[in-house]
Amino acid sequence: MSKANANNIRIEYETFGDPSSPPILLVIGLGSQLIYWDEDFCQQLADAGLYVIRFDNRDAGLSTKLDEAGAPDVMDVIGKLVAGQKVTAPYTIEDMAADAVGLLDDLKIEKAHICGMSMGGMIAQAIAIGFPRRVLSLTSIYSTTGNPELPRPKPEVMGLLLAPPPQEREPFIEFDLNLFRAVTGPRFGMDEEWVRNMIGRAYDRDFCPQGTARQLVAILTQGNRKTGLKDVKVPTLVIHGDADPLVPVEAGRDTAEAVPGAELKIIQGMGHDLPRGELWAQIAKDIIAHTKKGRNESL
Repeated sequence: MSKANANNIRIEYETFGDPSSPPILLVIGLGSQLIYWDEDFCQQLADAGLYVIRFDNRDAGLSTKLDEAGAPDVMDVIGKLVAGQKVTAPYTIEDMAADAVGLLDDLKIEKAHICGMSMGGMIAQAIAIGFPRRVLSLTSIYSTTGNPELPRPKPEVMGLLLAPPPQEREPFIEFDLNLFRAVTGPRFGMDEEWVRNMIGRAYDRDFCPQGTARQLVAILTQGNRKTGLKDVKVPTLVIHGDADPLVPVEAGRDTAEAVPGAELKIIQGMGHDLPRGELWAQIAKDIIAHTKKGRNESL
């Protein structure tokens, strides 16, 4: 793995495939690390002729931690937002979008396909809005426009997300497994062995709950991107599960409605997860086919 100087911070990243191939930047979600973009998934994209870049967002993994901002009181932030009070976040989704573009700058990549899941989809949308000349295509997976009128997460799932995690390794793995179970859709199930192994790898690589809290505040204070998304001109694919308890499927529909000509793919029985196996492989194929539209339109 390598580090890049991006937007005045250090970003940890890893690549798959031929650097001369069309690049695709994979943007991960809240508190997750680049390893959550499964290697088999990345290799499938690379084998299809894409130069795959996965990276740790700020405040996660081996990228820069914004510890000087302190550990936010997320419940206090939520209370203030509910009361209509202004909250100043340590940083914004747009700041994280600038990090991603800074990574492209460091890699001397002028344009890339941008694919993000969950919070990563919010960042990907912000890249498409704020840096349109850097984007070949946009893929937004179980994400949202930030529209405040959309349905909220299920309370029981939000409760798990907001609960303070254990500090020790094994209790943390069990804690995170419960969250994964809660967001997994009923149709495809959860590969518990893979998830357990991934949580353990992530814990050993970096454990930074205060960084996750700062990322969460960026999500909670995000603006509504619907107006900005109306100006997105690149081919856009929106993928969402109809059984998503964290970011309800209405958010996917809202995203697709906002972007002119966007393709919406709703997967029955999928939750807020990318099930390994046949479905994961099919989603990779959908992304590969989608990037070809961006390649053709850029010629």
